[in-house]
Amino acid sequence: MIIRPQIQGCVARNCHPIGCRAAVEQQIDEIRAAGQFNGPKRVLILGASSGFGLASRIVLTFGAGADTLGISFERGPSDKGIGSAGWYNNIWFKQAAEQEGRLAVNLIGDAFSDAMRQQAIETIRQQWGQVDLVIYSLASGLRVMADGRQVRSVLKSTGQPFTGLGLNLERYALEEQTLPVASAEEIRDTVTVMGGEDWQLWLQALQAADCLAPGVQTVAYSYIGPQSTYPLYRDGTIGYAKEHLHSTAEAINLQLADIGGHAWVSVCKALVTKASAYIPVLPVYLGL
Repeated sequence: MIIRPQIQGCVARNCHPIGCRAAVEQQIDEIRAAGQFNGPKRVLILGASSGFGLASRIVLTFGAGADTLGISFERGPSDKGIGSAGWYNNIWFKQAAEQEGRLAVNLIGDAFSDAMRQQAIETIRQQWGQVDLVIYSLASGLRVMADGRQVRSVLKSTGQPFTGLGLNLERYALEEQTLPVASAEEIRDTVTVMGGEDWQLWLQALQAADCLAPGVQTVAYSYIGPQSTYPLYRDGTIGYAKEHLHSTAEAINLQLADIGGHAWVSVCKALVTKASAYIPVLPVYLGL
């Protein structure tokens, strides 16, 4: 079977399964070469199939000997195509982890849903009883609320439009791109999808089910970047969502105080990930 790239702008719409395996194995080899460290042994990762979530899972499994439960929303092969990169990342990671003697459970579905929370709770009860670490690494354009209402996030600036050079891999060219100004409703919706509300809902559900071990830690990922990127990230709609994420960490800290737990927001360096590639103009900065 010949798989040819399907590129739209700067985003690949398909993947190569063997290439996905090579990428996962490369990360695993880097962690093995770095040596072992003492870390949590029972970990739930929300958004485990790519980017920081997959990297965290690899580090914890092959660096600290952790067993993991990974949740992601991916599509497998069908008449419509080969499937998503994250689908194969999950498969190759699980295969490598099990060869290492580690437990690696993959759940595919909507991490925003109560049904997925319940499925995760049942899996944790069956496998470990409790978890020591919860990693929240979700990026999505859509969140379906409990009442069925659909809320969408947008990648827009606030205050005034922002224009800069974007990367078009279809034509191997730099193109001028503009981020329009978001409305107040679009800012609120982006915070609903990409802020900390769902993170806190997960911790509340897990704690109510007694699935959080004493001293449990939880971490979500954020980004600030240099001043040149403020209009498209820190001061844009995503920036509002990340501010909400930071404030949510304080609320979760109060929630976990009785069991000695703690919530963290990790402000990370810029990386080329599935999520970051979608942000107009940012891929040029990432490449540089």
